[in-house]
Amino acid sequence: MEIKGKFDHFNINVTNLERSIAFYNKALGLTESSRINAADGSFTIVYLTDKHSDFLLELTWIKAHTSPYNLGENESHLCIRVENNYDEVRRLHKEMGCVCFENEEMGLYFINDPDDYWTEILPAK
Repeated sequence: MEIKGKFDHFNINVTNLERSIAFYNKALGLTESSRINAADGSFTIVYLTDKHSDFLLELTWIKAHTSPYNLGENESHLCIRVENNYDEVRRLHKEMGCVCFENEEMGLYFINDPDDYWTEILPAK
């Protein structure tokens, strides 16, 4: 049996929803696509879109969880391929102070969001 599927979304838990939405909007141009509020008010889920693909970034804010999440030694990360001026985007990220690792030899770098999740930034192919 061949399984046919495509990526839909990736979830991360955040400690401050509005701060995370603002970060992903400024750093990567992602905007809110939809929002789910728990009936009891205990959590909010926000889906962010890049408006170029169907893939969504899901931000989950569990209101009772007020301390930073322990990300351990997990090296999982998102990756964004920048289709416009890579050097300008890199300059913006440096001004924002969110560049956390650079590998000039490979032509890539990583940024970290307010909860320390990493996103790899690559230039257009």
